[in-house]
Amino acid sequence: MTFDVAQVRADFPILTREINGHPLVYLDSANTSQKPRQVIEAMRVHNERHNGNVSRSVHTLGTEATSAYEDARAKVAAFINAATPDEIVFTKNSTEAINLVAHSAGQHLRLQPGDEIVISEMEHHSNIVPWQLLCERTGATLRWFGVTDDGRLDESQLETLVNERTKLVSVVHMSNVLGTINDVSRIVARAREVGALVLLDCSQSVPHLPVDVRTLGADFIAFTGHKMLGPTGIGVLWGRYSLLAEMPPFLAGGSMIETVTMGGTTYAAPPARFEAGTPPIAEAVGLGAAVDYLTGLGMEAVHQHEQDITAYALKTLLDVPGVRLFGPATPEGRGGTLSFGVDGVHPHDVGQVLDALGVEVRVGHHCAKPTCVRFGVPAMTRASFYLYTTTDEIDDLARGLDQVKKVFG
Repeated sequence: MTFDVAQVRADFPILTREINGHPLVYLDSANTSQKPRQVIEAMRVHNERHNGNVSRSVHTLGTEATSAYEDARAKVAAFINAATPDEIVFTKNSTEAINLVAHSAGQHLRLQPGDEIVISEMEHHSNIVPWQLLCERTGATLRWFGVTDDGRLDESQLETLVNERTKLVSVVHMSNVLGTINDVSRIVARAREVGALVLLDCSQSVPHLPVDVRTLGADFIAFTGHKMLGPTGIGVLWGRYSLLAEMPPFLAGGSMIETVTMGGTTYAAPPARFEAGTPPIAEAVGLGAAVDYLTGLGMEAVHQHEQDITAYALKTLLDVPGVRLFGPATPEGRGGTLSFGVDGVHPHDVGQVLDALGVEVRVGHHCAKPTCVRFGVPAMTRASFYLYTTTDEIDDLARGLDQVKKVFG
């Protein structure tokens, strides 16, 4: 299954822009994706015609808004093959989703000294710091998988790292720096053996490849709208309903209650229990439209396109003298995120020269400083691709890197 990339690009108004007199070459989709007009229009129509608060009113606008919000939840549930829409909790982003689990599942597990949580050296800070804080609060111990020289998770110590003291394992499904797609099956199986819960950070995988939560076998996954053609301000926590129903609330306030008296409160069933206050309603509508768009293209086709682009980019950049790639050197088991260094040139300088040519990449530690430390660099340059990326844009990147070497050679 394939799609017409030129036709897809026509749906993205921003791709017609010029930057510094050059056509925009947007290679920063792992940071945030661009939005098709279908998403922009869906949010505009909602705000113009159906704006009301949800789950609070019996008037027409409130009913329409509630229907639109819950329709978006159902679309997301179907997109990842959740058992029921009630397993979908809308959050602000992946970061809030992971923090929700660290807070609520942490309380549910009643962690204490001697208990252990396992993460990896490959994680975004959002999947490191919440667990560090939880360990500080409870006295539990944080342990982690290392990363191999070729950018894969080092599972050689799996049996001892995930053991009877392990209460929760939280690892990234696809690295935002190395592009590695982790086959988590062995980790999930080992966690089941010892009775540990599993969370997967799917911020980079759900937008780019088919994800079926029932096949993955985890207990929770987290992802975010703005990396999958949707708006900022909305993310998703999927959790097994039986677990969500046992967990205490994360935030307290309106809409997450069953009943309130001055003497105490009982809580609503999930997902309302975890959605205190007025939620991001128009943003949910936008996310639902993004899911419709991706579903229409087919996630297998999206993934295949990115595999083709990634293979082309790997070959192209490996042919550029002085460029060092980080992460897997072949497209197998990796996604369309390529981080690299240019000999003798700081990533910030690389980024500035590329921007002058209209090529937009990200530079820095990518909220993954331990990964940079693992590979002995303070920062990296990252080019990341999506369904609208073309081979011509990869050629523009390569020409830009030639210019970098001319400027700093």
